[in-house]
Amino acid sequence: MNTVPDCRHCGTPLTRTFVDLGLSPLANSYVPPEMAGQSEPFYPLHVRVCENCWLVQADDAVPAAEIFSSEYAYFSSFSDSWLAHCKAYVEAMTTRFGLGPEDLVVEIASNDGYLLQYFVEKGIPVLGVEPSANVAQVAIDKGVPTRVEFFGEAFAKTLVAEGQLPRLICSANVLAHVPDINDFVAGVATLLTGDAVYTVEFPHLLNLIEQVQFDTIYHEHYSYLSLLAVETIFAKAGLRVFDVEELPTHGGSLRVYACRDAASHGEAPGVARVRAREAAARLDQVAGYEGFAEKVEAVRRGLLGFLDHAKVEGKLVAAYGAAAKGNTILNYAQVGPDRIAYCVDRNPAKQNTLLPGSQIPVRPVEALREDRPDYVLILPWNLRDEIIAQLSDLAEAGTQFVTAVPEIRIS
Repeated sequence: MNTVPDCRHCGTPLTRTFVDLGLSPLANSYVPPEMAGQSEPFYPLHVRVCENCWLVQADDAVPAAEIFSSEYAYFSSFSDSWLAHCKAYVEAMTTRFGLGPEDLVVEIASNDGYLLQYFVEKGIPVLGVEPSANVAQVAIDKGVPTRVEFFGEAFAKTLVAEGQLPRLICSANVLAHVPDINDFVAGVATLLTGDAVYTVEFPHLLNLIEQVQFDTIYHEHYSYLSLLAVETIFAKAGLRVFDVEELPTHGGSLRVYACRDAASHGEAPGVARVRAREAAARLDQVAGYEGFAEKVEAVRRGLLGFLDHAKVEGKLVAAYGAAAKGNTILNYAQVGPDRIAYCVDRNPAKQNTLLPGSQIPVRPVEALREDRPDYVLILPWNLRDEIIAQLSDLAEAGTQFVTAVPEIRIS
């Protein structure tokens, strides 16, 4: 008998489905070539919405330790635009909060040191917390002190006992990745003292809904976050939101600034602005979440229609970006090497593997210049402009670029 799971924040039974994407492999579990044709583990990818606290969340189908293993394949430093975003963040935070050589900055899920390296350049002390040993080692090798740990309340208490009291805690695109969101936020609250600040960035649920960004759904994204839900979760831990910025990254994100309840930070206008946008979209009502599954199905039909037409015409289609979001859409649409010849990626850790589920081979980017495909399907659509600029020589030679979300777009 199927049992209804409970909300990971408030414990309310999750009886309402947001979207059910069926069975899917782990989005970052790339397949060695020698395993081609062999079966892979697939897990349910079912997302529900809590009608009490409005946290949108995926079922706990896979333990976190299986996803964020010692050999995690995602390295943040392979996107030039993301690095530029991080460098700008460091400049802004250093100025806004007057950070200097006496102030500690802690980043949770610090990956390969992509962000903290810019604080190090300014002589500001840092500490990264990263559960995946292989990417943590890359950070350490570039001079970013890093602890290989899962962050939560227990580890936060360890840092406090060691006297590691940050002026700034930051995390980008990690709050959605934690299965026990209450423990994670309690850890942040434990580590904050006085007027210390926590900034967290995450893709905004409102954009996911409005732009049908269902391919950002995969097993390592346990939660899909609105300001409404985040404020509720933070308040339970004794935190309050005092500013919100709307960002273009990852298809539209929020940067939320939080502090302890008793801190002196006044509320900035951005908080009311985003609250109003979410209220207008009825994210505090069931109506705000209805009809999403039908929009997802329309995207699937559009992608398959394009690929089938290209196949009939004998066109060569390759993909760019062995991204987790790409693996979600390819597996949901059941697309394989018969429709997409191969995928390219800048990350050597992904090259010479097969995409999970679809088993489309991953090659270096230079393969596009060797084959000059008729179409390149850009799977990380949020980097569309950056990728097209990198491949301007292919565009001049006649290759066309395609994105599938929220609908087929060819240029």
